[in-house]
Amino acid sequence: MNLYLDSSALVKCFIAESSSSDVRELTLDSELAGTSLITRAETSAAFARLVRIGGISAESGRAAQRKFLAEWNKLLRVEINEALIARAETLAWEYSLRGYDAVQLASALALQDAIGRPVTLATYDRELWQACAPAGLTAWPAKLPR
Repeated sequence: MNLYLDSSALVKCFIAESSSSDVRELTLDSELAGTSLITRAETSAAFARLVRIGGISAESGRAAQRKFLAEWNKLLRVEINEALIARAETLAWEYSLRGYDAVQLASALALQDAIGRPVTLATYDRELWQACAPAGLTAWPAKLPR
């Protein structure tokens, strides 16, 4: 499987949450795993937010950040450029997506175009997940938790 992870899925690799083990297993079983360059900022922001709202301790947040950065170079990273942003702009209108969700979708589609093989997009963001099939990607998980 060729896997694209958005930040909502990638965070689960470094913070113990519902479905964390499923995402880790999926990543290990994938032929390749990629993400957008913006995922670095989004994932780091998610760790910081969890610390800020008391979901995890500052120590756990820093540990997750260190682990994430140690793994970052193992991910195939989709570059952000004018063409990708233009595609994201179109996708935002077509699927009523927020800005970074549109960039994530455009990045997953760019990865699929680049490798010439189907890509599965792992996300726990409902709007992004719903846009996958009509956009030409397989969404994972098969069903989002409520």
